[in-house]
Amino acid sequence: MKVLNIAAGIIRNPQGEIFITRRAADAHMANKWEFPGGKIEEGETPEQALVRELEEEVGITVRDATLFDKLEYRFPDRHITLWFYLVEAWQGEPWGKEGQPGQWLHHSQLEAEAFPPANEPVISKLKQPLS
Repeated sequence: MKVLNIAAGIIRNPQGEIFITRRAADAHMANKWEFPGGKIEEGETPEQALVRELEEEVGITVRDATLFDKLEYRFPDRHITLWFYLVEAWQGEPWGKEGQPGQWLHHSQLEAEAFPPANEPVISKLKQPLS
């Protein structure tokens, strides 16, 4: 069984909008929306992977990231540990650097069905009123 550790960034602006990107047509969970990020490489911390992946995928430099949630999810062929970071301070403007569509959506507009199932608990948590 494949074991994956993934760092994902919940890039949220002061208006409560979150930047999301669409998965490639040939990827696992093809064409679903996602929080940008990717695999944690050997010898990397989740935070280091987050910084590297967000630079590679959406062209931003993370200034501040806080662990928002850590989830484990089992698929028939893989076991995934997801580290979700709330990113509220960054440099640059996020865009689909690898050709993937991206958009800003208010947190209240996030729909769990449009994301891979492992994201559902995080989306529920994000939709709660900001404290």
